[in-house]
Amino acid sequence: MLKWIRDVTDFIFLEDAPLPSDVIFIPGNGHAAPSELAAQLYREGLAPYVLPSGRYAIGSSGFAGQKSGERRYAGSFETEWQFMRHILMENGVPEYTILREDEATYTYQNAIFSRRRTDSENLTIARGIICCMPMHARRAKMYYETLYPEAQLLVCPARGTPIARDTWMHTAEGIDTVLGELSRCGGQFHDILKNVML
Repeated sequence: MLKWIRDVTDFIFLEDAPLPSDVIFIPGNGHAAPSELAAQLYREGLAPYVLPSGRYAIGSSGFAGQKSGERRYAGSFETEWQFMRHILMENGVPEYTILREDEATYTYQNAIFSRRRTDSENLTIARGIICCMPMHARRAKMYYETLYPEAQLLVCPARGTPIARDTWMHTAEGIDTVLGELSRCGGQFHDILKNVML
């Protein structure tokens, strides 16, 4: 394998071992696997709260429905948050432990509005877990680290997804998706970095 492909893979596909945390974050999405993983980690006692975040994708008129997952979840969902909450509850997470953030329409807003939510609950986040799709790991961590600079953030991506660290370079969809993520990690952070550092 070409070294630069390994470098891109290591940059995009982050994965940490889960540790006891103050909250489990789920950036907005229509995939079942991140919420299923978050539910598993909750059941294992790794955090007292789960915070899914999302309305629906910017430019959309509503939640487009479940995009992937071995298990299909029935129901009508107006927002990504409602969809993720449903999956969490179907997988054993009590409703009272699920925090609500259903306004965000893109990943940076997921982080911004999640911070507002944890602050409004007077929660101190010393450590958090981010459950996301594997190819979103780096960008999600960059955004959440920007809003939670004092916290240790662990990325625990969903497994068994079609676009993964060992497979992305073997399909046109995988290549387009991962290199698109690489571009976004540069393109979307110009103003953020200037605001943080200058």
